[in-house]
Amino acid sequence: MASILIIDDDTVLCSMLFEQLTAAGHSAVGAHTLTDGRRCAADRSFDVILLDVQLPDGNGLEHIATFKRTRTEPEVIIITGQGEADGAERAVRSGAWSYIAKPHVIRELDLHLARALQYRRERQKVTKIPVALKRSRIIGSSAAIGRCLDQVAAAAATDVSVLISGDSGTGKELFAKAIHENSRRSRENFIIVDCAALPETLIESTLFGHVKGAFTNADRDHDGLVKHAHRGTLFLDEVGELPPATQKTFLRLLQEHEYRPVGSNHHQFSDFRLVAATNRKLDELVATGAFREDLLFRLKALTIELPPLKERKEDLRELVSYFMHDLCQRYSLETKGISADFLDTLAAHDWPGNIRELSQVMEQVFTNPMLGPTCFSIHLPESFRVMQVRAGFQQDQPVGTISMSCLPPWRSFKDQYEIDYLQRLCAASAGNISAACRLSGLSRSRLYQMISKHGLSFS
Repeated sequence: MASILIIDDDTVLCSMLFEQLTAAGHSAVGAHTLTDGRRCAADRSFDVILLDVQLPDGNGLEHIATFKRTRTEPEVIIITGQGEADGAERAVRSGAWSYIAKPHVIRELDLHLARALQYRRERQKVTKIPVALKRSRIIGSSAAIGRCLDQVAAAAATDVSVLISGDSGTGKELFAKAIHENSRRSRENFIIVDCAALPETLIESTLFGHVKGAFTNADRDHDGLVKHAHRGTLFLDEVGELPPATQKTFLRLLQEHEYRPVGSNHHQFSDFRLVAATNRKLDELVATGAFREDLLFRLKALTIELPPLKERKEDLRELVSYFMHDLCQRYSLETKGISADFLDTLAAHDWPGNIRELSQVMEQVFTNPMLGPTCFSIHLPESFRVMQVRAGFQQDQPVGTISMSCLPPWRSFKDQYEIDYLQRLCAASAGNISAACRLSGLSRSRLYQMISKHGLSFS
């Protein structure tokens, strides 16, 4: 039978669950705080953890990943007295097996537990074959990147369509290329289609090709990118920018793998594997009618969501070392040292531009005329050091100097912060929406949403 850890500050419910589980032949242990629960999970082996949400020392949902990373990788079942959709969604996205509202936990637990244990037994029978994954230029060993690479390996073993989402600069093209290079199609072409850069009048000709005489200046037959992707991988970058008419055409292409060059009466066939990427929320575009729901279903047979750099700062040292080595080779210089204060200053930044921004910052460091054998924080752009100093000053303020009665409600504080940011963004980009998107890392739709929310004029 199973070994189960119950983490709940409701001592009565804990006792009831303990009796129910031991009566069924399981071994059960109770803890009433997250701290005690983490200690138990670290010291002993458990198959399942029953985890409450509202605990005296924190929110259980924020610690699901921590419990799942313990040595036996237990299944986590969330139990809470505040059953609501957002919490259930967050639990599932964090890796929980299931989510039970407390009024029903006694009645429903046996079924949830039986299914979780059956899944666990079957999972343990599966032999994992070590795979030497090709991950050219994907730098980092954080848990977040590890999960993404596991998804790359899973995607590479199949031919299903993959949708890679993430903020600008997180490396979506690198992950798409990794899927291709680790797949059975790796010896064939990896064709990149930048949907945001395609002129609408030339999209079909670029994708599907054309025959001689199809339009003015079509003086010869031309093969499209879809044909070049035959037996290889077709990568649609920024797929959310496809115009509605092209979305319909592309949906048919995904269904049939047949297309017709512009001006031709004959269909051609292409055996390509599709990988798409976007920094936009396609579900929101579907809700507004800007993106076809049926196409989205076709695109996301498997999804990979790349984390922003601010959520994987433990990778900063590896990333900086990689860019350092690359720059030293490019400029024929000896490898330079990296000081602790250099890394500390980088870690204080939120990196809205993600890996791409870090790469550009490292380029700036190498143009600093005062750069010697070691990189110090003094070599970074001044704005980084100012930000670190201000953050340190705020952290050093005694708690007693802040009057709780003077703190505004969170929503009004957040709104004012967003307004101030948008005003500064407008000034920095001279009111240019495309430039503002590049600077902020926000999608065009999200930026317009924020502007409209606060009744601002971006000009």
